[in-house]
Amino acid sequence: MATSFEWPWQYRFPPFFTLQPNVDTRQKQLAAWCSLVLSFCRLHKQSSMTVMEAQESPLFNNVKLQRKLPVESIQIVLEELRKKGNLEWLDKNKSSFLIMWRRPEEWGKLIYQWVSRSGQNNSVFTLYELTNGEDTEDEEFHGLDEATLLRALQALQQEHKAEIITISDGRGVKFF
Repeated sequence: MATSFEWPWQYRFPPFFTLQPNVDTRQKQLAAWCSLVLSFCRLHKQSSMTVMEAQESPLFNNVKLQRKLPVESIQIVLEELRKKGNLEWLDKNKSSFLIMWRRPEEWGKLIYQWVSRSGQNNSVFTLYELTNGEDTEDEEFHGLDEATLLRALQALQQEHKAEIITISDGRGVKFF
């Protein structure tokens, strides 16, 4: 990927890696962390990871500053993302998570717009075709992980715009 990530100014500011005790300052800090996590994951098309992977990634570990956000603070940031609907824990121990830089409804809307724009209503697609097919190469949802795709399609199904179906080689979807 040719695009490079531009770190926010806070990332170069050592106190950013320590959650601040003042309530107002902490809220601004958490908002900045949430924005950073979503932007970073969006650019890298990263949709799931463990808390330990997150702590070792450049996201929470600024090697240049020799600063790392502690695991307890990472959990607080991730919980804030969960409250906003951008994160789902994948296990009871809260050690791995699905990050959604777009909520499932937003992904569903993007997919449905493509279906309508390309005249594919009343068509059936495999999940693979949607996220890896030549027709979707220029779409933002191209390469989307299956877990997120299914959530997006479930949102469309609730709106009666699609139906998830079982086909001979797995799952597919019919758009209305």
